[in-house]
Amino acid sequence: MLDFSAYDTRGYRTVDVTTGYDGWSATYEESVLDAMDLALLERLPHPDWTGTRRVADLGCGTGRTAAWLRARGVTGDIDGVDLSPGMLARARERGAHTTLAEGDVRTSGLEGGGYDLVVSSLIDEHLPDLAPFYAEARRLVRPGGTFLLASYHPQFAMVTGMPTHYTEGSGESVAITTHVHLVSHQVRAALDAGWALADMVEGVVDDTWVAAKPTWERYRGHPVSAAYAWRAV
Repeated sequence: MLDFSAYDTRGYRTVDVTTGYDGWSATYEESVLDAMDLALLERLPHPDWTGTRRVADLGCGTGRTAAWLRARGVTGDIDGVDLSPGMLARARERGAHTTLAEGDVRTSGLEGGGYDLVVSSLIDEHLPDLAPFYAEARRLVRPGGTFLLASYHPQFAMVTGMPTHYTEGSGESVAITTHVHLVSHQVRAALDAGWALADMVEGVVDDTWVAAKPTWERYRGHPVSAAYAWRAV
């Protein structure tokens, strides 16, 4: 992990994860593009969706990822865990999960060894240490299980100095505690936890991004997010 303060050019007021996502929950769906995470998860190798009986959704947020899985044919159980009551309330409204629980992705409280798939989207930058997160994902899956992870790209954080943030009703931009994890940090934490890399893809700032965020033209071509497919070994 690298200290984000060395790159921060925004100087936003910073809040903890629970406070931040509670504050963001009402507008999260409007501000996060599918290009950031779901479009990348789509490009990864994945299990047979219709044969996926149990999924653990770590940092489930508003249920976007669970809804994406349902649209791809997952009819089995999807158990979601998130620290933010506000995000969990949105996920309950969406109704894509089988169960939802307030908890930490590093100590989820879910039953170990029974999940075909663990999925997690855009939450690992809030963790100071990746090792417990990857270890928990490995604990949850059955032998040969899969872990799909979408992540804020470290290069984008370093180049732009932009933390994960949202805009309050007052118009103030508020940062949520952000850490910078290099790709090598992801790989080392995963290998140590018993994962093998099946594939990785990266998304760059392109026409889709610039259309939504015209000021990002100056970042065109820079990687903005990444996604990893891991297999349990």
